[in-house]
Amino acid sequence: MSTQILQDKVVVVTGAGRGIGRGIAMLAGAHGARVVVNDLGGSEDGSGNDQSPADEVVGEIKNAGGEAIASYASVCDWDAAHEIIETAINYFGRIDAVVNNAGNLRDAIFHKMTEEDFDAVINVHLKGTFNVSRAAATHFRAQTSGAFVNMTSTSGLIGNFGQANYAAAKMGIVGLSKSMALDMGRFRVRSNCIAPFAWSRLIGTIPTNTEEEKARVAKIQQMTPEKIAPLAVALCSDSAQDVSGQIFGVRKNEIFLFSQTRPIRSAHTADNWTPEAVIERAIPSFRADFLPLERSGDVFSWDPM
Repeated sequence: MSTQILQDKVVVVTGAGRGIGRGIAMLAGAHGARVVVNDLGGSEDGSGNDQSPADEVVGEIKNAGGEAIASYASVCDWDAAHEIIETAINYFGRIDAVVNNAGNLRDAIFHKMTEEDFDAVINVHLKGTFNVSRAAATHFRAQTSGAFVNMTSTSGLIGNFGQANYAAAKMGIVGLSKSMALDMGRFRVRSNCIAPFAWSRLIGTIPTNTEEEKARVAKIQQMTPEKIAPLAVALCSDSAQDVSGQIFGVRKNEIFLFSQTRPIRSAHTADNWTPEAVIERAIPSFRADFLPLERSGDVFSWDPM
């Protein structure tokens, strides 16, 4: 029987009606958390709304003996995001952890990406993470405890085709999460990122026109959304209270700790640099350490385990 590592904790999970968010909400409930299941019920591109996905997850948690309540508010709106946190306070009396998982996709090759495509993805992923986290931060500060778990992506950490908006949002979340960890650490509040590898409706539109594409999708489908939940739940627990400012990845049964940007080489001159000197001296001295232009699939080239 599993230990109740989130017993009596109140956890908000955004985008919890389906996929990764659903898996996290369900496992949090199974480990004793009282869960606010937030989901606007939008389509893959973020349009529309439907209350049934959040309601269904709440029903499943309750049927399993847990406590949960639905929230249909949009993370994109400042006031609505505060309503999500107020739902936790009003119904359960406190807030202990926020899992920022709400997302959308509007993929397009860069020279065809529209301003609307860019703004829509930034608003859900990056601004949504800020809105909900900021709403919770006041409560975390007052009670001198709390945990943020924020979803990033290797599309930003490494790279991918056709996802400039998504990559920008996800790298923005990395910087936001680190700032949250630094600013809130004095109040015993922690913030970490997870880059999930999982098959979900957001990536269900990957083309399968060739045998190579079919094989790639078959591998991705092995990485079910529920595989992300154990790490997320662990990071919300008191047992991880000394873990903050980190970037993790989950790929089926693999958990990764990602490096973070640090200087790896330097060049200096006794005189002021000129553009010509940079070309002649600095760039050649760095060239051996240049990182190749890769996609996530190039770096994670082995089958998921």
